[in-house]
Amino acid sequence: MGLVEKVSAFAGKTFTLWVMIFAVLAYFMPNHFIWIGAYIVPLLGIVMFGMGLTLSAADFKEVFRRPKDVALGVAGHFIIMPLLAFALAILFDLPKEVAVGVILVGCCPSGTASNVMVFLARGNVALAVAIASVSTILAPIITPLLILLLASKWVNISIGSLFISIIQVVIIPLLLGFIVKKFFGKQAEAGAKALPLVSVIAIVLIVSAVVAGSQDQLAKTGLMIFAVVVLHNVLGFILGFFFARLCGMDLAKQKAVAMEVGMQNSGLGVAIATAHFSPLAAVPSAIFSVWHNISGSILAYIFSRMQERKKSVEVKNDSIKKSI
Repeated sequence: MGLVEKVSAFAGKTFTLWVMIFAVLAYFMPNHFIWIGAYIVPLLGIVMFGMGLTLSAADFKEVFRRPKDVALGVAGHFIIMPLLAFALAILFDLPKEVAVGVILVGCCPSGTASNVMVFLARGNVALAVAIASVSTILAPIITPLLILLLASKWVNISIGSLFISIIQVVIIPLLLGFIVKKFFGKQAEAGAKALPLVSVIAIVLIVSAVVAGSQDQLAKTGLMIFAVVVLHNVLGFILGFFFARLCGMDLAKQKAVAMEVGMQNSGLGVAIATAHFSPLAAVPSAIFSVWHNISGSILAYIFSRMQERKKSVEVKNDSIKKSI
């Protein structure tokens, strides 16, 4: 398992690079990747099963320990990102399929990589895990309702089929992973060492399939979609941070909420778009999955420096007091 762990760790650290490489390959050689589109849903199921293997009852203790903070974080996520998506779709007068795709990714639960970014940012990881877990569990109810509310301006929405899709793609694999870890702890722990590698492969294949399937439309609208996705993500980080500050949270919690608000489970957006709408509607989610890992890493570095500055000020103040 030593080699698997090393390869898995390397894949996790270089995730964004691999996604970008294969996205470019899929754009210029779509015929080699378009067949993967038929496997997007099971691929996302594998990622969610892996997430379930990492969950434990302890991850939900924060919900009962600090219910107010968790509730505010989840509420901020499901209010800020969907409304931002809707506002951007109106402001940029996006084409129908693109507008639906932007709203889809905005209505998804918190992203699977957000907890790692909070850790790197020296934020409150326990709060981040609780917000991500609760938003994922609530997704079968809240995500279809938000899509119905915000996207019905452009397309007809079947809330029942969306609910079933999210149960199949997210909840069932997540629950299976949780059960496997509960009853086969040692085997699950050993298997979890390969999870970063498996998740990277699955997400790379998903993004490649989406890019290949919408290559023609990407040539026409790719830059516009990228600009909207970047704005959506960055504004989500900013509003999430100041939302937490307005709610009276400390700096570590502000970092956690900012990351959990700004990062989406974009794989779910891809799966929903592919199953219920069109390949073009899946493009915003695919681009989001690449971009939010880049922006999240940058923000994590900035956040970690913010804490260091605060500490350095405290050290200076202490030294001044001692000298006096």
